[in-house]
Amino acid sequence: MKLATEDKLFVGLIYIVLAVLGFTALYPFWNAAVISFNSGADTMLGGITFWPRDFTLQNYEVVFKDKRLIDAFVISVLRTAAGTVTSIAATAIFAYGMTKRGLIGRRIYMIMCVITMYFGGGLIPSYLLIQELNLMNSFWVMVIPGIISVWNMIIFRTFFNGIPQGLEESAQIDGSSNWGIFFRIVLPLSGPVIATLALFTAVYHWNDWFTPSIYITNTDLLPIQTKLNQILNSNIMLEQMQNMDSAAQGRMNRMRSVTTKSLSMATMMVATVPILCIYPFVQKYFVKGVLIGSLKE
Repeated sequence: MKLATEDKLFVGLIYIVLAVLGFTALYPFWNAAVISFNSGADTMLGGITFWPRDFTLQNYEVVFKDKRLIDAFVISVLRTAAGTVTSIAATAIFAYGMTKRGLIGRRIYMIMCVITMYFGGGLIPSYLLIQELNLMNSFWVMVIPGIISVWNMIIFRTFFNGIPQGLEESAQIDGSSNWGIFFRIVLPLSGPVIATLALFTAVYHWNDWFTPSIYITNTDLLPIQTKLNQILNSNIMLEQMQNMDSAAQGRMNRMRSVTTKSLSMATMMVATVPILCIYPFVQKYFVKGVLIGSLKE
């Protein structure tokens, strides 16, 4: 099908706009990767844009030789795995129960759930609650408080309502219990929505640095994102010190091939690339999982 001249111009304009938006979104990540492969002392001179000017792997050597960062990376992996599995399992079970029309008080439960989406107790009451539950300075403080997501529950519930009722009725006639129906029929049919929500949950757990910084003081339990935040904060302090005495600090930093900024960029790459590698494997589920699960009644 041939396009008219006006249509070609319009399509070309769309491609140009998308290219600009794509460049705007990708360039900061690319620049961070370039700085991570560039000498820290050379980076301080400025002018690093698309390619490393003084290529080096010392930044990554420092990262991978630092046992604290490796331990933090392991904590992030364990937290993401445990948090995603428990959250998806608990939320799916909760959502399946909310699909039962015979559930007494179902409307009240739903109203209570929706209220939590708009109103929260605040940081201080949450801190006191975590303290009373003896979850302070524990690995599970990063998993248990976020085990149920109301938004994910609503998507799960809507998706489950779209499953033909005849399948459950047939299973009940064959003597299957609600647990059997859930695990043998409902879950196998919910692959797209499970994959999509599992990815969203995993990204949340992987990127969350605030929760550990509030509830965990034991440095051995801090995930990689919280460690990265500490490195970035130390970078800000270093820049402030440089402004106070720029000449002396400049001489000091030129003597170092690894600076706080180059180290933070390398740590950022180590913390970001693993979660990005998951996207291609579940990308095909996005439209089917999210749109069907949220629109189909």
